[in-house]
Parts: sequence; structure tokens; C-alpha cells
Amino acid sequence: MDDVEKAILISFDESGAIDSELKSQAVNFCQKIKENPSICSLCIEKLCFCKHVQVQFWCLQALQEVIRVKYGSMSLEEKNFIRKSIFSMTCLEGIDDKMCAVLDSPAFIKNKLSQVLVTLIYFEYPLIWSSVFVDFLPHLSKGAVVIDMFSRVLNALDDELVSMDYPRTPEEVAVAGRVKDAMRNQCVPQIVRAWYDIVSMYRNSDPEICATVLDCMRRYVSWIDIGLIVNDVFIPLLFELILVDGLSEQLRAAAAGCVLAVVSKRMDVQSKLSLLKSLQISRVFGLVSADNDSELVSGISALITGYAVEVLECFKRVNSEDAKVVSTELLDEILPTVFYVMQNCDMDAAFSIAQFLSGYVATMKTLSPLQENKMLHISQILEVIRTQIRYDPMYRHNLDILDKIGVEEENRMSEFRKDLFVLLRNVGRVAPEVTRMFIRNSLANAITSSSDKNVEEVEAALSLLYALGESMNDEAMRVGNGLLSELVTNLLSTRFPCHSNRVVALVYLETIARYMKFIQENVQCIPLILAAFLDERGIRHPNIYVSRRASYLFMRVVKLMKSKLVPFIETILQSLQDVVARFTSMSFASKEPIGSEDGAHIFEAIGLLIGMEDVPLEKQSGYLSSLLTPLCQQVEATLMNSKAMNPEESLVQVANIQQIIVAINALSKGFSERLVTSSRPAIGHMFKQTLDVLLQILVVFPKVEPLRTKVLSFIHRMVDTLGASVFPYLPKALEQLLAESEPKEMVGFLLLLNQLMCKFSTLVRDILEEVFPTIAGRVFSAIQRVADSSGPETNAEEIRELQELQKTLYTFLHVIATHDLSSVFLSPRNRDYLTSIMQLLLHASCHHKDMVTRKTCVQIFVKLIKDWCASSSGEEKVPGFKSFIIETFSTNCCLYSVLDKSFEFRDANTLVLFGEIVLAQKVMYEKFGDDFLVHFVSKGFPSVHCPQNLAEQYCQKLKGSSDMKALRSFYQSLIEHLRQQQNGSLVFR
Repeated sequence: MDDVEKAILISFDESGAIDSELKSQAVNFCQKIKENPSICSLCIEKLCFCKHVQVQFWCLQALQEVIRVKYGSMSLEEKNFIRKSIFSMTCLEGIDDKMCAVLDSPAFIKNKLSQVLVTLIYFEYPLIWSSVFVDFLPHLSKGAVVIDMFSRVLNALDDELVSMDYPRTPEEVAVAGRVKDAMRNQCVPQIVRAWYDIVSMYRNSDPEICATVLDCMRRYVSWIDIGLIVNDVFIPLLFELILVDGLSEQLRAAAAGCVLAVVSKRMDVQSKLSLLKSLQISRVFGLVSADNDSELVSGISALITGYAVEVLECFKRVNSEDAKVVSTELLDEILPTVFYVMQNCDMDAAFSIAQFLSGYVATMKTLSPLQENKMLHISQILEVIRTQIRYDPMYRHNLDILDKIGVEEENRMSEFRKDLFVLLRNVGRVAPEVTRMFIRNSLANAITSSSDKNVEEVEAALSLLYALGESMNDEAMRVGNGLLSELVTNLLSTRFPCHSNRVVALVYLETIARYMKFIQENVQCIPLILAAFLDERGIRHPNIYVSRRASYLFMRVVKLMKSKLVPFIETILQSLQDVVARFTSMSFASKEPIGSEDGAHIFEAIGLLIGMEDVPLEKQSGYLSSLLTPLCQQVEATLMNSKAMNPEESLVQVANIQQIIVAINALSKGFSERLVTSSRPAIGHMFKQTLDVLLQILVVFPKVEPLRTKVLSFIHRMVDTLGASVFPYLPKALEQLLAESEPKEMVGFLLLLNQLMCKFSTLVRDILEEVFPTIAGRVFSAIQRVADSSGPETNAEEIRELQELQKTLYTFLHVIATHDLSSVFLSPRNRDYLTSIMQLLLHASCHHKDMVTRKTCVQIFVKLIKDWCASSSGEEKVPGFKSFIIETFSTNCCLYSVLDKSFEFRDANTLVLFGEIVLAQKVMYEKFGDDFLVHFVSKGFPSVHCPQNLAEQYCQKLKGSSDMKALRSFYQSLIEHLRQQQNGSLVFR
């Protein structure tokens, strides 16, 4: 063993026994050898004498690299030597009278050798080495070793060059076309003859080599003359191989693959139809068996489905009546077997059942009425859908407990079902009664199926019913024609043996919710639906995922059917007593905390029920009091004992209070502002008392952020519910909320003020003036931290929160300006911040990266100009504001910022901002007249080298045009002209 072989063996070592430095040296040594001028001779010599497969692989890899990279610079002699040597190895010929043993090596070495030969073909066939394939054919008589190698070469040619299944460069596509054209003209008929002879000769003695040859042939059918295969000799041979018992399954499957390639070959539709008919495909139907998942059955299944796809395509494309009849007959012949295959056999991943069946169903839309055999096909399609959407029982436990495997399977099935449910809806439109009857029978059969399959059968049947509901419009649902009434009634009254299973319980509840429009019109179903949601099938289900979902869906049902549920309120509340007691009982405080949102939907449902004006006041007060009083008592008891609690108890109590606030918040959603303030103020009084209690939480637990967030949410709710009567509670609430100054807290506080201003407008002026200095001081301090923060040690989350605060501030200032509250900025306590606010708004209106924020700031300026500036001759309301707008805002925002290259007119948000900027100029002219125009034109335009004629046109347009669209269009063309003139050389501040 010489140094080269040693280095190669070391570089390939994966045992870990070789020192890493030594291995690195070996790799470098091998790399340097490749640069040796005599590398090709060295590699071929090693291939002849060395038995180490690592050395053989390295030499073949090196040869391929050299040919690819240096072929153009090789000498003629070197090319001839490589060509002769590689071809000799491939054909089991000696090199310089020495036999080369590469063909005795493992498959990966032979594959690599075939790739080297194909690399030569890439450069040399047909112009330099035109006889490569013809020269190879005589060597096939040497037997299976050379036949196998010939097949590997043809496979490599397909993989590396011909097949369009891989991305190709334009050059590769051109070379592939050249190679295929030359092969068609020169050697394809001889190759096909060789394939036929090999299969005929070796079918009994060496079926493996025959299968190899046929797998190779399958690849070439798509581009060679189809007449070479489709004739009285080759097609009978292929079917004989498929049909004869006793031959190897591998060989029979390979023959089926060739027939599939023939069937799939692109050709004129009439020729294709004739071909499909001539194949007499029914001969292979008997080979499909559900009990056999062999290679042969997979091959036959793929052939049958592929054949069906082609027949369907012919049916769509043919025009003559005769051709339609033929394609229909072929479809009718093959479809029963296709349906069987779809239900019982492993499908080829490339075949889309839903796509094929959707195509077939689409052909029925024009047929009315449907023939008997078409009705049968519809039933079989529905059976296929049911089979395909059924979960595998092996995942039953995983899906029930929803572990990682269960989640993955549920997600996979959810995605897989989408196309099948689309298919179901299409079938339902073509044959609605057949579809409903099928689903009814599926449900009935599922209920009585064996326990080992019961869960999956029931879940599939319910999923079908749910999907059917999705396809129905509201009117059809309300009317409930045909079997629908029976289906829904059966659904509501049935108790499945497997109802404790999570997937069954969930789809059952979702399906009931899907058919609510029908139940609305059929009030006799109300007791059934209430029972389904309120017993162990719904809210009392042992699985927490199901009970939570049931609570949410029940709330939706109540929201939809409110008034029709009034007679059942007592029944519902009695049924929910134990659920509500979990929140209202005093002993609850000592229990473990549960999820903070649990119960919210139940309380919202109760609120929707008891908050209706249909409920008598006395009963309404009683219901509400029975809920609010114990909840408030729990909060008060916790607040009184808060100082005596240890940290662990405190955590539990905080969680419980959160839960209570969520429950009260949800409960209040059912009560309208009109009811609690006008028609039944006593109800409003209860909510005011509740608000009073919950505001104490901010005093006792001032630093507990989750509690503050929940209380803030409740204040939002009370603003909507109590209206203006909430005002007496706001000073105390705002004071406590302002006690914390974290950015996240400030965002929530500003959102509350936005709500108050949007609802009450100028009524909140005094409150706003009171809190504004504190807000301004804290926010500007926080914004300064954004400006100061940089470097790797910066906390990204903190920066994100500060940026969110800044964004909320712009909205807050916008709400102030647009709700006639701009005088707040001018109050004696707030004037100190006016300059800072103006500078902040100016900078954002010119430079903020978010165009929506920039638009907001420009709109604020426009509103302030309208509020604070009378006509051009009037007295200044805010000294210095007019000059700031004319001298600073107008040029920086309306001129320099829009000339910047970041101002992209193709962006929709930028265009909207531009419209606001043009409006601002119009407003400035209306308010300031020539004071604005003279400064803008004499100071602004010259600084950006605006031509005099364009400046004059601008003045005319601004003065005369009432058409904002025309003014905007002109100003955009002016800006684009200035940009071209500057050519990006000007940098604007």
C-alpha cells in the first residue's frame, strides 16, 4: 500500500481511532494529488489494481471532477485514454491486457463509475464519441454483470441529464435535447430490442436483472418512440410478466411500472384513447388484494390509478360523441377497482385521491338526472372519503391525552382532510340526498360498530356530518329539508358509547354548533341541545380540553339564541350551579388555582341570558346578586387578610382574584349600557359597587402586574357598560393605575384614556388635564431611554416595549387632537411639554420608518392648525406656533421628507401619507395665505433647486384648485421631477 492509498483510507476513516491532525494532513495530501497533471493515469491505475472501495470511490470522484472542470484544457491523447479506460471498465474489458475488477465492487462504486461515463457522454456525445451506446450493446452478451452496468449507465444518464424531475440549467437542457435527438436517430431501436431480448431470455433464470432492465426502460418510455413499446410483441410480453403466477413479485411490479409509463406518455387525445382501450386493463384487476401489501399490489394499484387519471383526462378533452362514449365505458369499467384500491391499498404518494375524484365528480355536474351507475359511484366515492378521513386506531390513546404524537397526528390529519372535505361538499351538491343518506347510515353503523373501531368510526361519521354542514347555506340549514331534520335530531339525542374520548366529544360539539341555524328554527330541539352542552358530553366532560371547548361553544349558542332561551334560564342556571360554585363559594379560596380564563365563557353565557330585558327586573336582580355578591365577598376577604398571608398563600389568592375578575368581566358583557343606566339603574348600581370593590385591589396589590391588567380590563368593560356614570370612579382608578410607570403599564393606561376620549369626547377634558403632565413626563423619559439604548447589552424586550409605548403615544395624541381636546396641550400645567410634543411629532412625521405613524402625526398637525390658527390676519392663539408650522414643519415634512429616497410612491401606505401631506399644504394656505406660500416657494423650493416655472405652477394649483386629487397628482410629478434632477445627490436633514 503506497502513500496515496494510505492517505485516502485515513481521510475516509470514521472510526475515531485516527488522530484529527493526521486525518487533516491526509485530506490536504489527497487534495494536492488532484492537482497533479498525471492524476487521471494515477486514478485509472489504482482502479485496476486496488481492491479498497474507499480508494476506488476517491479515484472515480477525482476523475469526474477533473473531467467536469478541465475537459476543455485536456490533450486529445488524455481524453482518448480516459475514454478508452472508463469504457473498458464499464464493459468488463481489460486495460492494457489487465482485467479491472471495478464491476466486482459494491453498488455505490458501480453507480459512481456510471456517473463518470455519463460525464464523458455530456461532453462528447454525439459529436466526438458517437458510437458509445452502439459499442456497448455487443458486450451485453457477457451476461448479467454488464447488463446491470448498462442499466446503471442509462439510469445515471436519466438522473444526471435527461430527467426534468430535477432543476436544470439552460445549458444542461440544451445538452439533454442534443443527446436525446442523437439517441432517437441512432440507437434507441437497438436498445429497445436489447431490453426485449434480455427480459425474454432471463425472465426465469435471473428475474432480478430483468426487473432492473424494466425499471430502466420505464424511465425512457416518456421520450422514445412509443411504437417501439406499444406493439404486438412488447405489450403482450409485459402483460404476460404481470399476469403469470410464479414469477418474482419484483419483476411483475417492474412490468406494471412500464405499462404505467406507457399509459402516462403524453400524446394526442384520440391516440391516447385508442391506446388505453387496446390495453384491456381489466386483465390486472384480479391482482389487487386488500390482504396483500406486496410490491406487486403496490405496482398494480399505481397502474390502475394512473390509468384512471388518463381516462378521465381523455373524457374531459375529447369532443366527438363516439370518443365520449368510449371514455365513459373505460371509466365505468375501471372505477370500481379504483375505489377498492383507494380504500384497501397503500397509495402512491404522487397520486392525489381527492384531486382525481374531484375531477370525476365535476364531470357529473352537467348530468341530470344521474344514471344508476353514477349514483353507485357517488356512494363509492363517499365510502372512499370516509375510509380516508378515519384515524388509525394505533393513535387513539395519543389523541385522547393529546401528547406530542397525538398533536402531530391531529395536525397531519387536519391538513390531509382539507381536500377530501372539499370533495365531500362537491359530492353533496351533485347528489345531496345520497350524501345525507350515506352520512345517516355511517352514523348508525358507527354506533353499533365493534369497540376496537368504535372511536374512529364515530369520529369519521361525525366529521362527515360537520363538513356537510359547512357546505350548506343559511337558508338550506334553516329549512332543513329531506334527511337533515332526522340527522340533526338523531345527533342531539344520541349518546355514543365512546363519548368519553376527546376527539369524538369535540367533533360532536362542533357539529351541533355547526347546525345551530337549524336548531334556531326548530325550538323543540332546544332541550336536547341544552342537555348535550350541560351534561357529561359537554361542560362536565372529564377531559379538560373538551369541557373548555364546550363552555366556549355554549356561550356562542346562547349569544345566537338568547331570546328563545328565556323559558329555560332557571333550568340552565340550576344545571350550572356546581360550575358557578367553583368561583362563588368561599371555600374556593383555599383550593388550588386553576387556569385564569377557565369559566369566563360560562359566565359570559350566564350574563347574556340574565342581561336580557325579557327577564323581569326582580329575577334579574336576584340572579345578578347571587353571582356578584359572593364573588365580591371573596375579593374583600382576600384583601383584608392579605398582610397575614405567606408568599405561597398570596400566590394562590392572587390567581383566585384574577379568576374572579375574569368571571365578573365576562358576566357584565351581557348587560347593555341602556339597561344599566336608563331602564334598570338598580342593575347599574350593583356593577358600581363591584367596581368599587375591585378598585381596592390596586391599593392592596399595587405591584402585582397580572392583577393590575385584569382590573384595567374590567374598567374598560365598565366604561362601556356604565357609560358616563363611571365618571365618579375614574379619578381614584386613574390615580392608582398611574402609580406604576413601566412602559407596558403606560400603554394600557393610554389605551384606557383613548377609550374614554372616543366615548365621551370633551366631557373628559378635566380628567385629561389632570393626568396629562404625569403621562407626558413619564413617556418622554421612557422615549429618551429608546434614544439612548444601543449596543449588544441592550435588552431587546425592553426596547420593544418602549417602541410600543411610543407608537401608542402617537395614537393618544391623535385621539386628543381629533376629539376637540387640543386645548389640553395649552393648559398652564401642560404648556411646559408643548415644545417637546411638537418636536416629537415633527421628527416622527418626517423620519418615522412606519408610514402609518407618519400619517398619524401629519393629521395631528393639520388638526392643530385648524384649532389654533384663525385666518391669516387673526390674533395668534398659541404664540410661535404659526411660525413653527411655516418655517419648520412645512419645509421639513412637506418637502424634504418626500424627496428622500425612502419615500416610496409605489407603497400604498406611503401614498396615503402623501395625500395627508398635500392636504396639510392646502390647510396651511387657507389659514396662513401668502405667509405660508411665500416662505415655502422662496425658501423651500430654491434649497432643492426647483425650476421657477414649476414653482409658479405650484402656486397656481394651490391657490386655484379645489380638486385635491389633481393637486396631489401635480405635487407628486413635481417631487419626482426634483428627484430626477437631484439624482440622489442631495441629502436632506
